[in-house]
Amino acid sequence: MQTSFTLAQLADPHVAESEKILRACVHCGFCTATCPTYVTLGNELDSPRGRIYLIKDMLEAGRDADAETVTHIDRCLSCLSCMTTCPSGVHYMHLVDHARAHIEKTYRRPLMNRAIRALLANVLPYPERFRAALGLARFGRPLTPVLQRIPALKPLAAMLALAPAHLPEKKARPVTTPKVAPRGRVAILAGCAQSVLDPGINEATARLLSRLGVEVVAAPGEGCCGALVHHMGREEEALGFARRNIDAWTQAIDKGGLDAILITASGCGTTIKDYGFMLRLDPAYAEKAARVSALAKDITEYLATLDLPPPATAPGIMVAYHSACSMQHGQKITRQPKELLRKAGFVVKEPREGHICCGSAGTYNVLQPDIARRLRDRKVKNIEATEAALVATGNIGCMTQIGSGTGLPVVHTVELLDWAWGGPKPAALEDIRLPEPAAQEAGRSASAVL
Repeated sequence: MQTSFTLAQLADPHVAESEKILRACVHCGFCTATCPTYVTLGNELDSPRGRIYLIKDMLEAGRDADAETVTHIDRCLSCLSCMTTCPSGVHYMHLVDHARAHIEKTYRRPLMNRAIRALLANVLPYPERFRAALGLARFGRPLTPVLQRIPALKPLAAMLALAPAHLPEKKARPVTTPKVAPRGRVAILAGCAQSVLDPGINEATARLLSRLGVEVVAAPGEGCCGALVHHMGREEEALGFARRNIDAWTQAIDKGGLDAILITASGCGTTIKDYGFMLRLDPAYAEKAARVSALAKDITEYLATLDLPPPATAPGIMVAYHSACSMQHGQKITRQPKELLRKAGFVVKEPREGHICCGSAGTYNVLQPDIARRLRDRKVKNIEATEAALVATGNIGCMTQIGSGTGLPVVHTVELLDWAWGGPKPAALEDIRLPEPAAQEAGRSASAVL
């Protein structure tokens, strides 16, 4: 793609980076076939190629964002399916991130939209605030049908619909010391929303790692990865979260070293692995950020490097594996979760259109509820067609989104692995009965072939 930025514009390193990305695009349109919003809405401006033209026009002209550009950029899920499809290596993620930051600085949104986005940014990344808000949601839930009929208030209706009826108990961050000499030393991201919605995920992770001889250490001060505000264009807030986490993990590294920083929410993993880029211009943090990004690993990515013993339990249950967009497109982790589930004795089924987003995408299912619901229903239809007994995935947002549209249990992949290697059966599976031994053996054979 030809560009015409001035030398003065290119003196801005953010513009220079975006110009390099724009020039890589060859207008081929392969991205349109795998873009969830284009597939759903059929509008060229709701495809990566269309958004690239809008961003180019906005940045080249050096103008403030307008309503049309904001509408189509807001509809982007940042699922990054386009980056998997693109034959030219266009780094769409960094381009749309720059566009969102530009929008946040130059566009004044309608009052209600501003208020809802501010509410999300000031509640979701903070576990105590988020827990309190979810506790209050039960009082607002009866208003959901009324809010749903007012376009500007649909995001509030979506928030109330997604809020769980009951919250798990608040729990301390897991720390473990193996009884034998540890084979590894790791920290686990506690994060924000997941620590409130399902703290059992990190508990299962710590239990499994402890049995495998891996020490889990605390990193006081670590919190939200910054992804939620980063994708809303609130760049300074996102970088603040990143710096805080980098400081916390750097202390843990200095006190005894870390083999990995483990993430059990793949949306967070994509962002943390990008800290090196996000803070490349900060002389005080650039080197530390790059070190943290290099240590960041999804839990399945790390487990796949270990020499695992035979599982203690071979469930033989049929599992539909949903690969979160941030896992398969953002981090390019496609093989390890499925291989681990099969090694654990599960029969893994892959739904049709696995590359298409479920509609969660951080705060997307709140801010764009109609599109998100259509994507969720499409995803659930494909999952249920597998006739699996449950759904496994590696991202809390996907768990919440898919769980809101199906009666199937939706659990984190690591909870199933913990169960197979000697941990407790996940609470969500209490009503699922194990197959008879002969069926288990047949299931393991089928899984090995798949």
